[in-house]
Amino acid sequence: MSFTIYPAIDMRGGKCVRLLQGDYDQETVYGDSPFEMARKFTDEGASWIHMVDLDGAKDGKRVNDVSVIQAANKLKANIQIGGGIRTEIDIVHYLENGVSRVILGSVAVSNPAFAIEMIKKYGSQIAIGLDAKDGYVATHGWLNTSEVKAVELGKQFADMGAETFIFTDIATDGMLSGPNVEAVRLLAKETGKSIIASGGVSKLADLTSLKEFYNDGVTGAIVGKAIYEGRFTVKEALEEVKASC
Repeated sequence: MSFTIYPAIDMRGGKCVRLLQGDYDQETVYGDSPFEMARKFTDEGASWIHMVDLDGAKDGKRVNDVSVIQAANKLKANIQIGGGIRTEIDIVHYLENGVSRVILGSVAVSNPAFAIEMIKKYGSQIAIGLDAKDGYVATHGWLNTSEVKAVELGKQFADMGAETFIFTDIATDGMLSGPNVEAVRLLAKETGKSIIASGGVSKLADLTSLKEFYNDGVTGAIVGKAIYEGRFTVKEALEEVKASC
């Protein structure tokens, strides 16, 4: 295994967009076709692609699933999807149609018993998404902040068999201000599991900073805005983490 780069495709209204700190009123459109964006990233060498159904996250149901399944079926890259996944029917819908990993976010907070049942049933095909604002878990497209600490929830799910967590620090997401390396490292240390960092990556050196803690459990990084804004390409990101081996 090696440190994995996950180019991000956030979908809203069938388009590729980025939100600033999860704010639905601060949206930038970067492309009309999530599938074509996924194909571009795959052509640049991505082995995984991180897709988020922003409409689904807000509405609590699958909305942009056609684009996700198209990418899963037609591209070589593995696809992981989050947003709007609330039921086992949603999970099965994606897994049976070629998606490699499904992310449970809001439902893991609102219904942890369900999330644990799905982890036991589907194993490594389930990841837990922990989106944190000032250390506390935020849900439903980041519109609500809970009273649950991300690290505490992570430890609970790790104890119940979760192997992979996607940790997003909302304060840094879309800001190109650098990732919250310490928070990512703390979650890895406390859970003893695989943590994929999301939010804040702005330059290639940020990837190297995260990769330094690979042996602590920081196994990958989701990169969105930096790629869309031309800070670096997927190919350059892959080369950077390979060079720092």
